[in-house]
Amino acid sequence: MQLKYFLILLIFSVNFTLSQEIKIIDSETKKPIPGVALFNPDKSKSGVSDLDGKINLNMFLNNETIHFQHTSFEPIFTTKSQILKNDGLVLLKPGSGQLDEIVLSVTKFGQDKKDIVQSVVSISASEALFTQPQTAADLLSNSGKIFVQKSQLGGGSPMMRGFSTNRLLMTVDGVRMNTAIFRGGNIQNILSIDPFIVENTEVILGPGSVVYGSDAVGGVMNFYTLKPKFSFEEGMAFSGNAIARYATANEEKTGHIDFNFGFKEWAFLSSFSYNDFGDLRMGKHGPDDYLRNFYIQTMDGEDVQTPNSNPRLQTPTGYDQISLAQKVRFMPNEKWDFQLNLLYSETSDYARYDRLTRTRNGNLRSAEWFYGPQKWFSGNLQLERTSKSLLYDDSKLIVAYQHFEESRNDRDVDNPNLFRTQEKVDAISANFDFTKNLNAVDLFYGLEYVHNKVNSSGNVTNLDINELEETASRYPDGSTWQSYAVYLNMLWKISQKTSLQSGVRYSHFNIDATFDNRFYDFPFEETQINSGNLTGSIGLNFQVSELLGLRTNFSTAFRAPNIDDIGKIFDSEPGSVVVPNPNLEAEYSYTGEVGTIFNFEHIIKVEMATFYTKLDNALVRRDFSLNGETEIEYQGDLSNVQAIQNAADARVYGFEAGVRINFCETLSLQSNYTIAKGYEELDNGDKATLRHAPPQFGSSHLIWKNNRFKIDAFVYYSGEIRAENLAPSEANKPEIYPQNNNGDLYSPGWYTLNLTSQYQLTDALQLTASLENITDQRYRTYSSGIAAPGRNFIAAMKYTF
Repeated sequence: MQLKYFLILLIFSVNFTLSQEIKIIDSETKKPIPGVALFNPDKSKSGVSDLDGKINLNMFLNNETIHFQHTSFEPIFTTKSQILKNDGLVLLKPGSGQLDEIVLSVTKFGQDKKDIVQSVVSISASEALFTQPQTAADLLSNSGKIFVQKSQLGGGSPMMRGFSTNRLLMTVDGVRMNTAIFRGGNIQNILSIDPFIVENTEVILGPGSVVYGSDAVGGVMNFYTLKPKFSFEEGMAFSGNAIARYATANEEKTGHIDFNFGFKEWAFLSSFSYNDFGDLRMGKHGPDDYLRNFYIQTMDGEDVQTPNSNPRLQTPTGYDQISLAQKVRFMPNEKWDFQLNLLYSETSDYARYDRLTRTRNGNLRSAEWFYGPQKWFSGNLQLERTSKSLLYDDSKLIVAYQHFEESRNDRDVDNPNLFRTQEKVDAISANFDFTKNLNAVDLFYGLEYVHNKVNSSGNVTNLDINELEETASRYPDGSTWQSYAVYLNMLWKISQKTSLQSGVRYSHFNIDATFDNRFYDFPFEETQINSGNLTGSIGLNFQVSELLGLRTNFSTAFRAPNIDDIGKIFDSEPGSVVVPNPNLEAEYSYTGEVGTIFNFEHIIKVEMATFYTKLDNALVRRDFSLNGETEIEYQGDLSNVQAIQNAADARVYGFEAGVRINFCETLSLQSNYTIAKGYEELDNGDKATLRHAPPQFGSSHLIWKNNRFKIDAFVYYSGEIRAENLAPSEANKPEIYPQNNNGDLYSPGWYTLNLTSQYQLTDALQLTASLENITDQRYRTYSSGIAAPGRNFIAAMKYTF
């Protein structure tokens, strides 16, 4: 009888013990996660998941809080009873910015950070949500490591290592966003990316042409959006997020909602965001030059220069935007992963504010200057396959179609003619990427094809008689830009402490454009450019000890001329017009970089890097002649003729530093600092400051957090650019820069003091409140045509279901 009771008790004990065993898996790949640390709040109980992602929880009480932490995943906390109700499954979400990043998509596949030879900025979704960016440009700027210029509220043009616009590359989910009409002047296409659906952002500082091709001279911005999540139980799993936000500086009213329907093999994600931005109010303390004392009102067909009752209110700057996303994912097994991504974004009309503040003879020059709705559609099908075959271990195929629309509309004061140019770009691309492990060597290789077709039109409307006439288009209508490429990248792990990375790429591009001579007598009718470019890179990473890591790399990069370079007609500045020039070649850069990491037992971490770039055959705007004429009439004004030309060499050099100090588990200090200098050689041999080399800038954050509450007291700051150091192209823009005591234009330094807090009220409800620019500074970031927000209170609420 005793033996019977003993056996019953033994069986019950075994079943109870087994019921305490849980499995920890990746929420995206369904794969088990080994090495996850588990512990209770005072860390008196702890454990680590095994190779199958399993661990027994019999040491924890049912209602005891258990923390789950892994360097490659977002940390979570829950209770044992909640886990057991979920059939013993714990899902961890991949993330960056947690402890030391392990996986970064620099080669389009996962890679250990210790093997990477370049500087990379990683921003997770949780970090972005904490800073509450209004746009994707703000998402980058809030990192304190990337400088952003704005010509208007609906803008944002990143500057990295002395380069900007079409010398930087943007990708969304691995799809190239740069088009054949990305210009050298400031652009705002980043506005189309909805920050609410960005799950992770990785920015490569420095060249990336070996993997990403043309335009990746100063850096690569990779935005990875949310992926649909599967269900790990029988039936459907439904989840989602709802976010509401209000900001006082521009009376922002934003709403976002996303839904996820997950099944065992299928998953669906839908997202919708709406932004309503009012006119932006600047700060109280700063240059009076920025004040908006007058603006133009059109009443009964008459343009009237009207005093602004609140000169700190920048009228007109407001606009609204909608962003939609629909995703479908199918994963029949661990080898295959299919994903369909559909993204759409559209803005309302939005004013080009800096053009509206230009004056002529003391009076405002433009009655209207606005961009029409900026539209972007991106549809792509992605296929990933894991197969330990002879040729590859993992492969990716991305086939994408994108459609872009934009327009420019301007009219001078007391002039009935409203000029309009409209551009549409259809972009098709295909990427085949593979990786293969050969013991100590990892190979990354692939193929790429890109095709852009540009449709461009121009017209002028006489508002007095409502009559429309055709005028010159901005670009050659129907022109095409194509690129074919093959690349090979290698990572050789020489030892546990040393790794070598090198790569090579060949790109071939074609341009075909026909020029319309009805409005201007061009000395050419068409152009066809057919050329190739070879780039390479090599770098070494050496972990001297647990305390010190060193890295160095040398890379070449290129930017092939596009339709904007060879065929554009536009007014670059008052009194000048840019005309087509079909005789262009690619520009090349040569960059060397040295970096180091000091890690003092994870209490103090210091990262530093210095770089030097030589840009040859640079594509720049210079004086030009058309049929021997150096001046032509453009939109009624006699204008100096200019064109994009291979006419300069440039040098850029700089230093980047970041430090993190963990005073204790709840209190830390983070600080970043960047300085970049550069110059280009002018036609007469003189050296001039580079336009896109911003002043020194940085940020410092003092952060306190516990399980539910986080508070960040921080400062943003930027240095001054004196009048004698201002780029020549910037020195004649009084609508942007204030005057110093000598009456010369310059870019003042500035700082802001800020405070942000976030509280997890319940497991489902999160509250965020921020007070930015506490001292109400009036300032403009360098090269910007609009003043930054004054004192700004932000309130946001997120509900997870």
